Amino acid sequence: MFHPLSLYVGLRYVRARTHKFFVSFITWVSLTGVCVGVAALIVILSVMNGFEGELRDRLLALASDARIVASHGAAEPSLAEWRAVAQRVRAVPGVKGVAPYLDAQALAVRAPEMVGVTLRGIDPAEEGAASELPHLLKMGSLDDLAPGSNRALVGAVIAGQLGLDIGSRLTLLLPTVAADGTPQPKLRELGVAGVFEAGLEEHDASLIFVNFDDVRALGAAPSGEGLHVRMSDPLAAPLIAPRIRAVLPRGLEVIDWTVDDASYFRAIRIEKTMMSLILLLIVAVAAFNIVAMLVMVVNDKRTDIAILRTLGASPRRVMGVFITQGLVIGWVGVGLGVLLGLLMALHVTSIVPWLEHTFRFQIMDPDVYYITAIPSDVHRSNVIAIALAALALTACATVYPALRAARTPPADALRYE
Repeated sequence: MFHPLSLYVGLRYVRARTHKFFVSFITWVSLTGVCVGVAALIVILSVMNGFEGELRDRLLALASDARIVASHGAAEPSLAEWRAVAQRVRAVPGVKGVAPYLDAQALAVRAPEMVGVTLRGIDPAEEGAASELPHLLKMGSLDDLAPGSNRALVGAVIAGQLGLDIGSRLTLLLPTVAADGTPQPKLRELGVAGVFEAGLEEHDASLIFVNFDDVRALGAAPSGEGLHVRMSDPLAAPLIAPRIRAVLPRGLEVIDWTVDDASYFRAIRIEKTMMSLILLLIVAVAAFNIVAMLVMVVNDKRTDIAILRTLGASPRRVMGVFITQGLVIGWVGVGLGVLLGLLMALHVTSIVPWLEHTFRFQIMDPDVYYITAIPSDVHRSNVIAIALAALALTACATVYPALRAARTPPADALRYE
């Protein structure tokens, strides 16, 4: 059977048992280093993808995939006008639900504690279509927020800080402005109708939900007003937002979550990039080991190289022998690293509890962290990019030793043979 000379000899060198223990040891260290580096990259990026998805889900649970608000300088529409706009937006493909909201800043007081909060007015009949609030309630129901009831749903952290339970009374200090323009704070009392927990301090420690009409009646200066839009696929929000914008009347604009929460996810992307570069150094160190190993092999095989050259092998074929040897070692390491990384990334939820039980420690202490389980989300694009980067590094590592082998003068190598 025909074999290209470079491939045949290169594979023979890989399979041959060398009498140089150190060369063999460096070979195994190089292969192991590439494997560990690739596996670590896949596992770490998958875990970071999981945390990113978990954060996104919790952020959007009580926020929105997109907001429709009045443009800067435009007059605020009335509630009836907002409802008319909501009907038009619901007809846009990809929109799952729309609900009005009205935000006002307030100070929640229950002696001796005070907490700054956002008072959010909602329509209980429509809120379930635009957020996960009905599913996040630990106590109470949306039906308890009837117009004129002056009842509220409070976050779990607020309830814990102020010692609130269903039926408790909560005093709100609202900033209002008198007719002559002077500040005139008002005190209003609300009854607690329920407690929700979104699993994110940004929501649980700052939000209080009240009926839309009750917030209007309080007379507080609104800090935000508009429509919350929920989409069938939050990741498609930047694509659906232009369709929504096309049906909006003049004076309104749409802002999707990728703009509202850009700072969170920009920080995560930067962290993932830096982590990838740092872990890729493991593969780079393994690639340097491949360089060292091949240089020693070239020195050990000087006689073989001279014989091949004497028999008519071109320098390019000699280069191919050692490139083949380096690529096989590097690429086997990459393949094993991809398999090990995928195996670990797909079973993180089983591996972590086993480690915690075996070594008797807890990675994510529930007293400290909202997210107590380590999530994992394997992205095919990440795996492909890691594998290609590792393959490229190991391929580059074979160039110098192969050039050195090709430049070996046959006469010098055979002089003392």
